[in-house]
Amino acid sequence: MCRGYRRESGSNKGDLDVWGELVMDSLRSILGIGLLAALMIGMVGVCLGADGDLLIVGEGGISTVNESALNSTIGQISLGSLSAVEKDGLLYMAEEEKLAGDVYQTLGDKWNLNIFDNIGAAERTHEAAVLSLIARYGLNDPTTGEVGKFNNATLQKAYDELVSKGAVSLKDALDVGTEIEEIDIIDLQKRIAQTKMDDIRLVYENLMRGSRNHLRAFVSNLNGRGYEYQPMHLSKEEYSTIVSGSN
Repeated sequence: MCRGYRRESGSNKGDLDVWGELVMDSLRSILGIGLLAALMIGMVGVCLGADGDLLIVGEGGISTVNESALNSTIGQISLGSLSAVEKDGLLYMAEEEKLAGDVYQTLGDKWNLNIFDNIGAAERTHEAAVLSLIARYGLNDPTTGEVGKFNNATLQKAYDELVSKGAVSLKDALDVGTEIEEIDIIDLQKRIAQTKMDDIRLVYENLMRGSRNHLRAFVSNLNGRGYEYQPMHLSKEEYSTIVSGSN
């Protein structure tokens, strides 16, 4: 017994009861905090897993949207009211993703190169991802369903010019592919900044990841053939960051 401590006769049981309650309170607090932490970690893990599954990155950086995971994820996000800018953004991006797929399909037919077929197929899933948002918000599908045909005059002109350029040589065709991914990245950055909707941002951000992967794939193909690509739309700093990155 420590010197200076004096136990009063008859108080032993009371002391034990008090200390027992204090110990149990402490244990309950520790267990509660632990349980809360475990739940939070689990929730973060679920969110990260769901987000990560939206984009399937295959060999050579080919990035395909997982449609079932996308629909499951955005279905859990509250539906809001879109501004005119947000509506215009969805309609434009649906046709821009179609443009990428159409150009790659056309150039793939001409040059018989796998990269156009593979990335072109992936771009169809990007287009479908935007169309799923368009359907979710009750907007009309702006795409024509016909290769090389667009309702947006700006994109129609871009398609015609890009296909014409890509028909000149194989290097020009690969340059066109890289340029399309540059433009897509810039436009997605712009559209992300214009929306506060979590579902739209989620789709756009994953599409931008895909575009960065596809840009790297085209650059790698060019480099493997002894060609060097100079960015036409991105700054040299941002281009270098993307090419040397991995997501």
